[in-house]
Amino acid sequence: MLDSILRRKKDEEEKRKEGRLPPGQALTNRFPVLHYGPVPTFDPKTWDFRVWGEVEQPLRLTWEAFNQLPRSQVTLDLHCVTRWSQFDMLWEGVLVRTLMELGLVKLKPTARYVMQHAENGYTANLPLEVVLQENFLLATHYDGKPLEPEHGYPLRGVVGAIPGRSDLKTPYLWKGAKWLRGLEFMAEDRPGFWEQAGYHNEADIWKEERYA
Repeated sequence: MLDSILRRKKDEEEKRKEGRLPPGQALTNRFPVLHYGPVPTFDPKTWDFRVWGEVEQPLRLTWEAFNQLPRSQVTLDLHCVTRWSQFDMLWEGVLVRTLMELGLVKLKPTARYVMQHAENGYTANLPLEVVLQENFLLATHYDGKPLEPEHGYPLRGVVGAIPGRSDLKTPYLWKGAKWLRGLEFMAEDRPGFWEQAGYHNEADIWKEERYA
């Protein structure tokens, strides 16, 4: 037990020296489960993923169709507002910009923000700039395996820091919605679920923007 604690502290200090541990965060070797509401059931026959709002034409994809999209892998450091951080996590899924490159989503010039809509009425808002970065993924797999139900199966938005990429804006993990069902592109920003409860709208991990 003591060896495990000392090893974790050593790893934490190494990440801090590397400039990868944001202020106020602590390293964890677990993947904590935190979410609002119960874990929803999944029926692949009725599940769909929708895109609407400031787009030329709304999009609806079945689970079968979504799984035929080109996939990307990205290694992320995740930072939760509850102060845990986990490093070098391998995620797989679909980049939002892939939907655009395929011509499935064509944005209107007025599109500036994106609202993630998930099960249980959960929402999470982000600037379009962040959603189109490589560190925001419509994720289906973690560590080479399909997501577990408590981590957002079958689909979640995940956002984190890519090691060595200081040019990318990185918000806290709550800005990626579990059990994702759609993206609404917006001309004006609106607060998501936790933002309405007093959390910071920008949520920059390096500025420690936890609460409004």
